Amino acid sequence: MISVLIAEDQEMVRTGFRLILEAHQDITVVADVADGISAVERARALNPDVCLVDVRMPGLDGLEVTRQLAPHTRIVVVTTFDTDEVLHKALDHGAYGFLTKDASPALLAEAVRSAARGDVLVSPSVVLRVLGRSAPQLPDADAGLLTDRELDVVRLVSRGLSNGEIAAELHLSVSSIKSYLASVQTKISARNRVEVVAWAFRAHVVSG
Repeated sequence: MISVLIAEDQEMVRTGFRLILEAHQDITVVADVADGISAVERARALNPDVCLVDVRMPGLDGLEVTRQLAPHTRIVVVTTFDTDEVLHKALDHGAYGFLTKDASPALLAEAVRSAARGDVLVSPSVVLRVLGRSAPQLPDADAGLLTDRELDVVRLVSRGLSNGEIAAELHLSVSSIKSYLASVQTKISARNRVEVVAWAFRAHVVSG
């Protein structure tokens, strides 16, 4: 059972998230709070598997909550403020997910499961925007920087597969996949999976 804490200042949205998540037998909501300070306090007291955190909240905003709780707690940021700056700060602070509030109920539940597994899930609409706007700002993309196995991992990351799914596809351990991905990010100067995908398109490792 995956335990979740919801931090969202709008009661209606908070209630909606709870109803969506508790409709799944493998997810339980252990608390919901309306501000960032309470989010940090309750998360440290309850130690939930995943915290679902809004960006704009009283007290502490969601990015500061993420910074304080990660890496001990896995955070999924849910927001209407899906700018590139907010996305990169959330991921750099250690978030395991980044969703817009118009995400489907199924994607919300999958983001919680993905974070609980230790994988990162970002709204497809956000990834597409990063590909369209941020990719030109990344370092020159050269597929020759990576080994054949690293390229295999990049292609599967670009298909949206989790580390566990990539491991199964390549018949490797999850820890090996994490090591390959860390090596890829170092070689191509990517901060997170979103930038890995953007690089893969620019290097023609994958095509649109």
